[in-house]
Amino acid sequence: MFKTVKILFTVIILAMLASGCASKDSKIHLQFSSWGSKSEIDILKPILSEFEKENSDIKIDFMHIPQNYFQKLHLLFASNTAPDVVFLNNQYLPVYANAGKLEDLTDYNLVDQNFYPKAVEAMSRNGKIYAVPRDISNLVIFYNKDIFDKNNLPYPDETTTFNDFLTLAKAATDHEKGIFGISFEEDPLFYLPYLMSEGGGLLSDDGKTEILNTPESQNGLNFYADLRNKYHVAPMQSESASATMAQMFLQGKLAMHLSGRWLVPKYRESADFDWDVAPFPKGTKGSIVPLDASGWAISADSKHKEEAAKLIKFLSSKENLEKFSESGLIVPARIDSANSKSFLNGNKPKNAKVFLDVAKTSKPTPVCINYNEILDRTKQKLEKKFNSSL
Repeated sequence: MFKTVKILFTVIILAMLASGCASKDSKIHLQFSSWGSKSEIDILKPILSEFEKENSDIKIDFMHIPQNYFQKLHLLFASNTAPDVVFLNNQYLPVYANAGKLEDLTDYNLVDQNFYPKAVEAMSRNGKIYAVPRDISNLVIFYNKDIFDKNNLPYPDETTTFNDFLTLAKAATDHEKGIFGISFEEDPLFYLPYLMSEGGGLLSDDGKTEILNTPESQNGLNFYADLRNKYHVAPMQSESASATMAQMFLQGKLAMHLSGRWLVPKYRESADFDWDVAPFPKGTKGSIVPLDASGWAISADSKHKEEAAKLIKFLSSKENLEKFSESGLIVPARIDSANSKSFLNGNKPKNAKVFLDVAKTSKPTPVCINYNEILDRTKQKLEKKFNSSL
């Protein structure tokens, strides 16, 4: 009798364990990869938890890759083990789309009139949408109001031309105190606005032809190089030493810093002076900066595309994009989120709307499959031009 009960009890326990395993296995496990700092991930994780609460049949297996993201993503795609949902940017999107690794999202109804058309364009290729944009990335002029006030200089604004810009940079520069008028970085991102505003760039609008050697591109490139080498209103490498341009700005050694929205949280927290933002100055073709974007794509090999699309729709909602923008980290790709109080009414910068105005005149960065190779080659080519002492 006791033996029978013991056997029966064992059977029940095994059944319960099997039931538990079945229950766990019955959930759809959705893999999701992203890069991001701790502060960004701290925003993302509660959103993912909320999605799981609303979709009890789905479990998100979050793959956080803070460093060497795209190198690792290449390996995952190459081994056919890519996550179901992939966070990526417009520079790498052509590589994966051309290789047939991304699902065409055009007919998934994930994008509507609430998204900035240029952001959608940046995440598309050959007329097909391959990712739903989370944010748009453009460049503005951060400026130290204290330096401008001390020198009785007008703040830069939407009327500032290249010549005006140079005049302001000269007036704000004080070599004895180690203060420079404008930042200087050799990454193509930071000199593309100078080229584009003169009608040039690195690639033609269709991404098929390199145009660095055109007169328009060279005009913009020469103006940029002269800021450092001729007029000395931007720091040489030896003068910035190991400090980044953001660090120099926070140290009060830069009157103006060309950069993006991603620096707002840092400047809000650390700047001990008054600062604001203004549009990039106007060249002969106007004020034009590159517009980049990041967003969520679905792997073409995913076995859970319907659930992946549901996750992307949830992540890209007005409410959730506002959560990402509250910290000042991003410019939302949704028009309604970008025009919300959470984005526009932050303490700093006062002129947050500049980021939205700049988006109207910006241009999606022309990219191609080997775009990153072109960037590397261009960096090497221009090293001597940007450093006249070499």
